[in-house]
Amino acid sequence: MISPTDQIKMYRQMLLIRRIEERIAECYGEGKIGGFTHLYIGQEAVAVGAINALNQDDNVIDTYRDHGHFLVRGGDPKALMAELFGRVTGCCKGKGGSMHLADAEHYFFGGTGIVGASIPIAVGLGLASAYREDDHITMAFFGDGATNQGVWHEGLNFATIWNLPVIFVCENNFYGIGTDVRLSSAFTEVHKKAAGYGIPGYLIDGMDVMEVRQRCEEVVRLVRGGAGPALIEARCYRYQGHSMTDPGRYRARAEEELWRKRDPIPRLARQMLDAEVVTQERLDEMEREIEAQVEEAVRFADESPEPGPEMLYEHMFRERYPSDPHA
Repeated sequence: MISPTDQIKMYRQMLLIRRIEERIAECYGEGKIGGFTHLYIGQEAVAVGAINALNQDDNVIDTYRDHGHFLVRGGDPKALMAELFGRVTGCCKGKGGSMHLADAEHYFFGGTGIVGASIPIAVGLGLASAYREDDHITMAFFGDGATNQGVWHEGLNFATIWNLPVIFVCENNFYGIGTDVRLSSAFTEVHKKAAGYGIPGYLIDGMDVMEVRQRCEEVVRLVRGGAGPALIEARCYRYQGHSMTDPGRYRARAEEELWRKRDPIPRLARQMLDAEVVTQERLDEMEREIEAQVEEAVRFADESPEPGPEMLYEHMFRERYPSDPHA
């Protein structure tokens, strides 16, 4: 059973992701953000539910749609926005941008710009845990398109052979950029692909944060207990196009409307109101608090300096993160 305190926490996290992503879209349109930017609007329940099932010192590795995961893992909204603005106060000093957020102090080992790249990195982190004989889990996020990449087979095969503590989370939003999964994959039930590697596969409703949290807690217990790797397919839907340059016209309007009715944020709000976990007044108050927090992040990014050319040669190599007890 998820406590009322945790339900409110998850609602707040989803709402923060939604509002900051909406503001990012505005800033992108104003020319304050450049490069590729992929919004997470609609998929918030997956990151929130899954990451909250982990311990604070478990590892998380992500794909390029990484803003939400960064925030749930404990990343500072101001550092996120500054990174997107290319400022020195960003989480990666303005050098990473939208697709390469990282926060090692919170065990968030970054977004990755290459489809499927989170999989072998997660396996490496899992192998490190196995060598150290610690109880840390690594959770890797990726999209449905990654399950047709070579590193998918290599990663899951290696993780199974070495019985590594890795949870592979496929956020199946049914589209690889603009291509329907039914046109790109010979087998579309991703969770059943786990059978090819002798590991369990779980299908969950990625639009229901309560289900995501509960099922992920079960899987985390098994993997931490030594059961080996596992695969989770969270079926969800991104409401925007693939990136800010994609109008998303390849999707039917009826399909979009159907998924918007399953929006995870008002869904949890209704559940909490019905169970008297929270009042409408408190929900409204959280909305105002988060809007103020987002505006503060934008102001912070706007007022932060841009990196000078000398910073090109800084932080190129580092043996370890001093604050990381895994190092």
